[in-house]
Amino acid sequence: MDGIIQRTLIIILIVEFITGNVLNAFVALVNCMDWAKRRKISVVDQILTALAISRIGLLWSVFTGIVIVVLYPSLLLLENFMIMIHITWTATSHFTLWLATCLSIFYFFKIANFSNSLFLYLKRRVKRVVSMTLLMSLIPLCVNIFSWKTNNYICFEGFKSNVSCSSSLNNFTKSYRFLLILNTILVSVPFTMCLTTFLLLISSLWKHHKKIQHNAQRCQDAGTTAHVKALRVIIASLLLYFIFFLSQVVQLWSSVMLKKTLTILSCQAAGVSFPSLHSCVLILGNTKLRQASLYVWWWLRCRAKDVEPSGP
Repeated sequence: MDGIIQRTLIIILIVEFITGNVLNAFVALVNCMDWAKRRKISVVDQILTALAISRIGLLWSVFTGIVIVVLYPSLLLLENFMIMIHITWTATSHFTLWLATCLSIFYFFKIANFSNSLFLYLKRRVKRVVSMTLLMSLIPLCVNIFSWKTNNYICFEGFKSNVSCSSSLNNFTKSYRFLLILNTILVSVPFTMCLTTFLLLISSLWKHHKKIQHNAQRCQDAGTTAHVKALRVIIASLLLYFIFFLSQVVQLWSSVMLKKTLTILSCQAAGVSFPSLHSCVLILGNTKLRQASLYVWWWLRCRAKDVEPSGP
């Protein structure tokens, strides 16, 4: 039974891996082509392009890690190799989460309407707000990498010394749990920021709805549509954020990583859905990307009809 579940999870991961790479490559390609054509690129396109590139890196690092755990577990004992794998995963995962949060912040300041002076000040400087948010996010990234390298050094020194196998394994388990606790706390920061922008957008939409009740019906469309469009994107982000967050918590309560292959695969399948499925949401929510995807779909259908064998 475990073998069937494991094969099913591996198939799901492969599908998510392929889908995520195709969708994110599509986003990056469309924005880069538009950049080359217009000789300029908007802030939202910059965020989407950087997000797509970081997600491609995350998908490949996760896929590589799973292959190592399942097929080549002996490589986990190579210190330098593990450092390289973990730093790559940490960096790509970090920028995937924080760039998605920056996108939510950008939508919030561009669409929401409040009379608060601080909000109006930040709204006029939304580019700087996004840049500073991304810059400040480097602090938890450095904390995460430094903590992991420190615990990793202690763990491998235990294996190299004359400490018993059971004692080394116990130290490894404690180190792994500490890192997952730290990572879960760090993941909760951008999740909380994304949740805050969602609640503030709800408040802005409610105030906007009350304001237009006394105006003509035609005045309702633009503002309400913009609010609803942004809310859809942020709701999808929150849902996938929560799935990713939950996968981290489940891993936290795993006893020993090397003995919980099914748990790891299940958590990874849930976590990989964030960089894969969220890209689909962003494509559908962006007019330029949606039109480009429809054009590609139309072109593929025409090509499929052209290669169909003719009847006798």
